[in-house]
Amino acid sequence: MTAIRINLYSDTQSQPTSAMREAMAQATVGDEQHRLDPGVNQLCEDVAGLLGKEDAVFLPSGTMCNQIALAVHCTAGDEIIADRSAHIINSEAGGPASLAGSMVYPLEGKNGIFGPDDVRGAIRSASLHAPRSRLLVVEQTSNLGGGTVWPLAQLQAVAKTARAHDLSLHMDGARLMNAVIAAGVSAAEFSATVDSVWLDLSKGLGCPVGAVLAGSREFIHEVWRWKHRIGGAMRQAGIIAAAGSWALQHHVDRLAEDHDNARLLADRISALDGIQLINETVETNMVFFDVSQTPLSAPEISARLREKGIWIGAFGEQKMRAVTHLDVGREDIIEASDALAGILDD
Repeated sequence: MTAIRINLYSDTQSQPTSAMREAMAQATVGDEQHRLDPGVNQLCEDVAGLLGKEDAVFLPSGTMCNQIALAVHCTAGDEIIADRSAHIINSEAGGPASLAGSMVYPLEGKNGIFGPDDVRGAIRSASLHAPRSRLLVVEQTSNLGGGTVWPLAQLQAVAKTARAHDLSLHMDGARLMNAVIAAGVSAAEFSATVDSVWLDLSKGLGCPVGAVLAGSREFIHEVWRWKHRIGGAMRQAGIIAAAGSWALQHHVDRLAEDHDNARLLADRISALDGIQLINETVETNMVFFDVSQTPLSAPEISARLREKGIWIGAFGEQKMRAVTHLDVGREDIIEASDALAGILDD
């Protein structure tokens, strides 16, 4: 198989930089399960401060952050409200039902974003025959919504409605820092709208693994119980925590470059015959596009690009997604878009 030279499949494909690897190699470590790893402790303290929360815990993945948060907020039979495009519904293997024992009520938002009226319409009555509406989940940015950013005012309005109906709020912050850079709003301001929030280190920030979940001290105390329950203890995890600390110091502001590259890609491919952008406005680092008017299916286009060392993922038969990150430069964008044009001209 041809080696991948330009990887636009996902920002999860990013490789740790040499400076990040050096920071990892020099990390002082201890048993994080016993709170003895200085690097993990510092990372959690820093992220809690960044997000404006009392405490935080380091976990192997964002999915684990989501699933533990749902399990802490909910009890069996409760109902979670989220957009139908949400990661917890589509990409976490039925975790809400399996781990939290909870149902999910899907909202029909626009590009992953919904409003107060949508929330009101989903809240159950007090009937003992109905599940209890317990938790509202928002995703910042919205992945399947096209990398869209929740406006702060809309988040605040949605949160006000949820709290008026005694709902707790959780933010899937997989690409929260992309939203911060795109909107010019601090992570703490976004996070103030919710009770719990996590920050992914292994996407745009370029770390090999890890995420940090934050909330109140009481909430994080219960998170630790779930962390042990499902095998989230990582022992001498300072090696990977060092990558996270490095990324927070050096890789946040540069996310703007990814957004610029995504817009460049969108501009170039939107001029190709048969290509239709799904989100005409590219807000962050994702470009979703429809290829149904070309002679080839999305999987066929993806396979032909792979033969040229370029990876863009197919979403079904007609849609594709390209994601920019720190391993993709402007010249790569030009080469990838030219390769796509060549395939469609064949």
